[in-house]
Amino acid sequence: MEFPEFVVHDFPSPTDSISGEPFLFSDESNRIHLSWIEKKNDSSYLNYAVLENDTWTASTTIASGNSWFVNWADYPVIASNGKNKMAHYLDKSGDGTYAYDVKVVLSSDQGKTWSKSFTLHDDGKQAEHGFVSIVPFQNNFFVSWLDGRNTRMANDMNHKGHEAHQGAMSVRAAVLDGSGKKVSEWELDNKVCDCCQTSSAITSNGPIVVYRDRSEEEIRDISIVRLVDGVWTEPKTIYNDNWEIKGCPVNGPRVVANGNNLAIAWFSAADNKPQVQIIFSTDGGDTFHEPIRIDHGKAIGRVDVEWRNDEQVLASWMEGGEIRLIAVNKNGTKGESMVVATSSEGRASGFPQMALYKDEVFIAWTSAEEKKIKMVSVSLK
Repeated sequence: MEFPEFVVHDFPSPTDSISGEPFLFSDESNRIHLSWIEKKNDSSYLNYAVLENDTWTASTTIASGNSWFVNWADYPVIASNGKNKMAHYLDKSGDGTYAYDVKVVLSSDQGKTWSKSFTLHDDGKQAEHGFVSIVPFQNNFFVSWLDGRNTRMANDMNHKGHEAHQGAMSVRAAVLDGSGKKVSEWELDNKVCDCCQTSSAITSNGPIVVYRDRSEEEIRDISIVRLVDGVWTEPKTIYNDNWEIKGCPVNGPRVVANGNNLAIAWFSAADNKPQVQIIFSTDGGDTFHEPIRIDHGKAIGRVDVEWRNDEQVLASWMEGGEIRLIAVNKNGTKGESMVVATSSEGRASGFPQMALYKDEVFIAWTSAEEKKIKMVSVSLK
């Protein structure tokens, strides 16, 4: 398939205040939702707006609080299934640096009003919970997250004089209905990388979750689990990068589904060679084709990916301080990448977010200099 020409335009964000942690979501009606955090005095506010007729609606506050855990990589997300909307934020649960809960809020009136928040997980542990992915699933929402309850359980045992053992971060998932009732919940993998985003999608076969795994030998490659006929598959590595790294690189994958066609973008730096790759599956993630490298040798990751049509995806990533965009075909061919914006390699710039609207791509990121959200639109000619 032919590759589009990218034409970049500045595009106003719906907020001119000090802001950060943007997230973009495109619903089935191709309406783009942007959520972000604003800080005023000692409080944090989760706001959102919707792009309608090329104009942002007035921003609405979803939730606010003065005990939130706000992090450049562990940002709130929002999703809509047409009838209901769901969003989340992180709230501290104790004095520990990484003791915080995932708080979920819901709206049944197109985002005009939002419910009182509730805690996604029910372990009751003052531990790390975050890196959430939310996608519509039938009339419900499918949610995946990193869960630190096992690390806390191990620490609790240590204090009681039991055998010293450091529990690992796990990946969990649940299905919630529009009222927040938990329909199902599962532990998907009991040892994963500690602070890389999870990413979920719904294939024709059912939900899948992609995340950075962690082996006993500290190999931290990307794995996939799939719900097939009501049973979760065992974790499977999508490609053997064999990246051995002692700590978490804070660089999760992104997956997007189109029927049983999957595209996954991810970062790796095995052998100290940073790179961003795209890999396709045509059977819902059971098997994968050979990966396609898209970076230029100076990648720092922070990826996103979206299907443009049945044959082509668009992928974004950061190459140093550049935000780049490329089109990649399912058959393995790729176009020329383009710098669509410049940012900062520092954490303050966060993770650029991408969404499709009609025949335009919208990209949002945090300007480290201006300390607010910036946006561009990219026409696909």
